[in-house]
Amino acid sequence: MRSYGQFCGLAKSLDVIGDRWTLLIVRELLIRGPSRYTDLRIGLPGIPTNLLADRLRDMEEAGLLRRDMSPAPAAAAGYALTPRGEALETVIAALGRWAAPLLEAPAKDDVFLPHWLVLPARLYLTDRAPRKPPVRIEVRDRDERVTLEAANGRVTARVGPADQPDAVIIGPTPLAWQLLLAKIDLAHARKAGLAIEGKPAALKRFGPLPRQWEREPQRSPVGRGARVRSSPQRISRPRQRAPSR
Repeated sequence: MRSYGQFCGLAKSLDVIGDRWTLLIVRELLIRGPSRYTDLRIGLPGIPTNLLADRLRDMEEAGLLRRDMSPAPAAAAGYALTPRGEALETVIAALGRWAAPLLEAPAKDDVFLPHWLVLPARLYLTDRAPRKPPVRIEVRDRDERVTLEAANGRVTARVGPADQPDAVIIGPTPLAWQLLLAKIDLAHARKAGLAIEGKPAALKRFGPLPRQWEREPQRSPVGRGARVRSSPQRISRPRQRAPSR
């Protein structure tokens, strides 16, 4: 991978994770856990096969993931994040929150896969009644299932069906997401094509976190409109004085 050649934490980070598709591969492994190559391809629509193979190899060399072989007879390579790779969850969370204003409306050709609901649910939803018993709901979109749970003030999410869910949302995941964010009400959601099974009141436990990106930014201590200029410096070893005669 090419390097920016700068002694800077941001530049060094981008040397490792700045290539196209790298963070999206991390996203898939954070959502699904250890995954096969074919699962990663399904979760990354548009990625060329050879490019996925290259990125996985680069990420393994960088210590972000490890490759394990499943046992025979159906031996196949599986990929899992290392602790170093898992530490990128906070980076992805920060980027996801920063990008929230960009998600007001999808572009015409944007793709949304149902299992992608997992990370936004963890990032943007909160438990509105933390002192009450846990509530579990399931979102069903075609053949995919995502489970969300509100408990102790937090919302957790994972891929897979829920065990005895309090409510089930059936229909397009983007509509379900709008409902959970309280951008549409239950009547509007049903009219748009969602079906709700179980106890609709369970959905009220889920609500949006405060929109942190709308807070007033802090002013620069040097004053409005001020510009600070600096010249790039090269990192070099200190010169040694010549011995005095």
